[in-house]
Amino acid sequence: MNRFNPAKLRLSKWTACEPRNREKHFLVIDLQHDEAGVLQQVELQAVYSLRSEWLDWRQLRDSQRWRMGWH
Repeated sequence: MNRFNPAKLRLSKWTACEPRNREKHFLVIDLQHDEAGVLQQVELQAVYSLRSEWLDWRQLRDSQRWRMGWH
């Protein structure tokens, strides 16, 4: 399990353990909060293709799918 502070996710770097479409390295470029200010989703942008997608931030805690930093 990856441990991190959700408030410090903006501009953090992540590596997908199982890359798809040669997209392995990602950068968190935006955060989405609900009305109460609780973090809901992060926007990940692929470094290679610049494609972005929204993801539930809790999925980044799964060390089988994501690693912190660029490896």
